[in-house]
Amino acid sequence: MQKFVINKFDSNQSLFKYIKKVLKNAPSSFVYRIFRKKDVKVNGKRESDKYVLQENDEILLYITDDQYAEFTVEKELAAKDEISSYIIYEDENIIVINKPRGMLVQGDGSRDISLDVMVNEYLMFKGKEGNFLSAPCHRIDRNTSGLVVFAKSIEVTQLMTKLFKEHTDLNKSYLTLVKGAPDPKGEVDAPLIKNEKLNKVFVGKVEEGAKPSKTLYERVFTNETVSLLKVKLLTGRSHQIRVHMAYIGHPVVGDSKYGDFAFNKEFEKQYGFKNQFLHASELSFKKLEGSLKYLSGKTFIAPLPEDEEKILESIKGE
Repeated sequence: MQKFVINKFDSNQSLFKYIKKVLKNAPSSFVYRIFRKKDVKVNGKRESDKYVLQENDEILLYITDDQYAEFTVEKELAAKDEISSYIIYEDENIIVINKPRGMLVQGDGSRDISLDVMVNEYLMFKGKEGNFLSAPCHRIDRNTSGLVVFAKSIEVTQLMTKLFKEHTDLNKSYLTLVKGAPDPKGEVDAPLIKNEKLNKVFVGKVEEGAKPSKTLYERVFTNETVSLLKVKLLTGRSHQIRVHMAYIGHPVVGDSKYGDFAFNKEFEKQYGFKNQFLHASELSFKKLEGSLKYLSGKTFIAPLPEDEEKILESIKGE
């Protein structure tokens, strides 16, 4: 039998999630089985896997010492040094990461390393309290680089996720290289709808299910063939920048889904770059209240990846 007492870091989550995190190496089938066999008690009573844990709850888990050792043995923390180089800011509540291009924010079941795994390995190495898995408060595409915020508790995850969803108390800006020379300043107001089967987003009509979507942009420089834009999102839809830029005839350079494929091929030949040129560069918080009040007025900036910086220098020098 194993005994656990819930602290504030592990409260407000389901009993199933907690047990799954404690027995981190156990297959889900094993965790489901111990609940079916009623081998879990909370405060001396058998509870369902959906029970929401409270601080100071006492959990009794009826598994052997050998099973517990097998399912909790530490794996090698291979990513702990690498993740340190990505950290822009960290405090007791959040970690702000400059995600490299090509990495998933959250794992999809493949063998590819994901940012959430690296962040939690890093926190484990630092000796974090509790079994809460740090979670991203928003996402950016796999092939987009730049700022991603992770929270260290359930409370902060909920607060921060709401901020990113509503987009009223923060400003989120991107740098992107696009085809052609759009107007020096502009606004794209075009509702977006996602086709799940195609995994693509399209401009559509609100009455047909499309969601209101607004993007502001400002030109940083242009050579008429390509332009560097600073883009601000007023809403946070999937693929919003990529779809909106393609919609106005200035697709993101290197975008393999919504871009100009012939143009991308020529750009790759000239600069050896075949990725989408899109970077979440800046995040600033407005006036916040409550436990995140201390972040009011803070701005975080992530520098462009080195290869993109060199391409811009080359283009400007031509």
